[in-house]
Amino acid sequence: MTQIRPCSPVDISKLNLCNLDPLTENYARKFYFDYLAKWPSMFIVIENMERQIIAYVMGKVEEDPDYLKVLGDKYLPWHGHVTALTVAPQYRKMGLAKDLTAALDRACEEENAWFMDLYVRVSNKTAINMYKKMGYSVYRRVVNYYSDDPTGKGTSEDAFDMRKSLSRDKKKKYIREDGENHRINPEDIYHG
Repeated sequence: MTQIRPCSPVDISKLNLCNLDPLTENYARKFYFDYLAKWPSMFIVIENMERQIIAYVMGKVEEDPDYLKVLGDKYLPWHGHVTALTVAPQYRKMGLAKDLTAALDRACEEENAWFMDLYVRVSNKTAINMYKKMGYSVYRRVVNYYSDDPTGKGTSEDAFDMRKSLSRDKKKKYIREDGENHRINPEDIYHG
């Protein structure tokens, strides 16, 4: 039996079971506390019966500054962002990632966001397929987004920027069909 609940400050020191996975981005402890302080409803954990954190999602809502609206299609309106989603390896294939993503979607709907977005390594086919089943699609490919190299080949790796429209985006303005063919550089992601 598992329990899904908001993250607490004490939980930050209990994320190791999830963070030891090589595909999970790890951050300084301050980063986690900053997220918890700024977006407490969007930092959600799942714990098992032994009260171990076995999965978590960190998200936020954000937009580009107003003065960048002159950029037209490149301007990012109010949207939800999945910063980190991870499940401890021994707890995968149980639907926990789907449960966390649904909880974050609900929190972003409450904030009246237009869409959700996330970045995923192009080599992480399992995650890409999972996100597609949850309604996400590739919006664009960010060349050399990840500068670390979990494969040991000494190269950087591209990311897919994946998006899912929320109820505010009735015309699906912020998604596209052929996102794999739209390449950008990391410096072109955020303009502010």
